[in-house]
Amino acid sequence: MRNESQRVIAVVSAWDGIEAQPHRFAGVEFTLGKVEIGHIHPNMGLVDIPFTKRTRDALVYAGEAELHHILPETGWISFWMRREGDVEQAIRLYRLSYLIKAHRRDHAIPQAELDPLHFSAAVIDSLKRGEVETE
Repeated sequence: MRNESQRVIAVVSAWDGIEAQPHRFAGVEFTLGKVEIGHIHPNMGLVDIPFTKRTRDALVYAGEAELHHILPETGWISFWMRREGDVEQAIRLYRLSYLIKAHRRDHAIPQAELDPLHFSAAVIDSLKRGEVETE
């Protein structure tokens, strides 16, 4: 999983305003300003990303991610990269988190930025209820 994780790190690190730094529980943390958009544990192929509980529920229900492996009662999700295509899914999830955080002051993400991600209507709807900050 290390090579797949390195691909994710390279892509996410290249986004405007993203800083990659060591994560306190090993791995790499991605921040936009002072806000974490998520982190990755490269040796395990494990992605952890904060969302609101509403968005987390929509992602889990759609089969896009799992409840966080340690903190299932929070808005955090976990995603395990296990097979082909999982790198792209990890990037999609990070991108959604990035867009939420990048547009948190606007209270709306431009549809043109969401459309290429192809998330379900329920996931998109979870973003349109004024909940743009993570819990």
